[in-house]
Amino acid sequence: MKIKFLIFIITITSSLSFVVAQEKDTIADQTVNVIKPYQPTISDAFKIKDNPKLNDSNAVKKKEIKYNIFSIPVASTFTPAKGKAATVDKAKAVKLYDNYASLGIGTYTTILGEVYLNHELSRDENVGGYFSHHSSQGGIDNLLLDDNFSKTKLNAHYSKSLREFTWKVDGGFDLQTYNWYGLPQDFFGEAEADVIDSKHTYTSFNIGGKIDFDDALVKDASIRFRRFGDDRGSGENLFNASTNFEVSIRDADIDAEVFLDGISGSFDADYDGIGELNYGNFMIGLAPSYQLNKDDLTINLGVRLTFLNDTELSKSKFYIHPNVDASYRLVDELLIAYGGLKGSVNQNSYYSFANVNPFVAPTLAIAPTNQQFNAFVGVKGKLTNNLSYNVKGSYGSEKGKALFKSNAAPEIASEDYHFGNSFGVVYDNITTFSIAGELNVDVNRNFSLGIKGEYFAYDTKDQAQAWNLPDLEASLFVDYQITEQWFAGASGYFVGERKDERIVNMLFSQPSVTRVSLDSYFDLNAHVGYKINEQLSVFAKANNIFNQDYDRWLDYPVQGIQILAGATYQFDF
Repeated sequence: MKIKFLIFIITITSSLSFVVAQEKDTIADQTVNVIKPYQPTISDAFKIKDNPKLNDSNAVKKKEIKYNIFSIPVASTFTPAKGKAATVDKAKAVKLYDNYASLGIGTYTTILGEVYLNHELSRDENVGGYFSHHSSQGGIDNLLLDDNFSKTKLNAHYSKSLREFTWKVDGGFDLQTYNWYGLPQDFFGEAEADVIDSKHTYTSFNIGGKIDFDDALVKDASIRFRRFGDDRGSGENLFNASTNFEVSIRDADIDAEVFLDGISGSFDADYDGIGELNYGNFMIGLAPSYQLNKDDLTINLGVRLTFLNDTELSKSKFYIHPNVDASYRLVDELLIAYGGLKGSVNQNSYYSFANVNPFVAPTLAIAPTNQQFNAFVGVKGKLTNNLSYNVKGSYGSEKGKALFKSNAAPEIASEDYHFGNSFGVVYDNITTFSIAGELNVDVNRNFSLGIKGEYFAYDTKDQAQAWNLPDLEASLFVDYQITEQWFAGASGYFVGERKDERIVNMLFSQPSVTRVSLDSYFDLNAHVGYKINEQLSVFAKANNIFNQDYDRWLDYPVQGIQILAGATYQFDF
């Protein structure tokens, strides 16, 4: 009964609410007929332009706040740290010394010593000197004559720098001792060896100087005098001087060299012992050149003018030789083409011959060589930053080129060098064709490698062969800094086949003439060292490692494998 009554009350209340709601609705009923779908546009939109206002009597007003700051000093012991620049780790600078001394002792009773001195007297003055000694008591197997040798050199210099130029004077003395030990044992034996005094000595004294100018017409000038002789009555005087200067003609810079070269000398007798042998000549010359630079092309245009006077024959001659070369960068540093055409008159001397072949007889015919021309072309460059190369071909003509040739043994020997154990000099007109190549590798600062070689082809006019000139030469070197203390290196030399002729005149018979081919050889050398401290290091060397028994000259075998050890000390005064 109560439930029915409650339902009734809820129904009446809902009906009254609906009636009240109907009274508040003012929208009249309308009929909307849709003709097309509605497509709204921007213009149909509207916005309220007025901001609503809030009329609230209960809104709380913000109160104004005033601030007061009371500054109170406070003692502080804080100190900010100063900033420091970051440091870069770097290797310790290597101490360089001005002087050193080295001493080594090895097989064949070899002694090798060097001393180099350099002292700074003041900011602008330096004085120094150099001493070297290399000797061996010999001991080559199967020889009948002594093969010991000795080479001693002493030089001193003094230099001074001034405001506008620097000058230097120097002088030295050389003493060399050798033996004519190359006795052809097919013809001579113990009997002849017992009467031969094979020892001979060369002496040399020189003095000279050089001056370099700063910002002057004359760039530099040099002068040198040398006295050379032996213990067999031979003597030679050499004098040379040169200067280089630069002149400007119509905005063009022309470099020029003025040179003077003179020689005079004599031998007690010629090889046949007939009479005294004298020689001498004097030449003066001028070599101007002009350099043209345009983009990657560089050209040097020059000529070499020489006036030669033979003081013994009272004859004079004037020479004109080309002095031209050019280079062109095809690909930056990767590929550079170059070429040239040059010539000159070359002064020959007893001094230069004896330094190449110390077994020459003191009976030489001394004359200059006219290098008529030498034409060459080549390419060079870098394959990588560490690998460089150079390839060159050349063709030249020389008039009166000097060739070493074994002296003939006379029927009756009157001198110690008359037994086919010495060499003379012959001259011939020779053309030479050659091809050369070179490769250098610098892997890093601690390792470097170099290889080069050259092939020769000769054409002679009067001589049967280009005596003692090799058909092939090659060399290599290696340097390796293993650690800061250990270092090592090696070098090798290859010399191709050479030709010579042995002539022995016999009493009451025909002379024996034998054409000899000297075998090619490869001489390998190596060294290793250890740096004990900054000043002291020890080293060991080995020469002719393959122990080859080869002849450098006809009947002149070399020493076998040689071992040498020593130490080097660097110091300052």
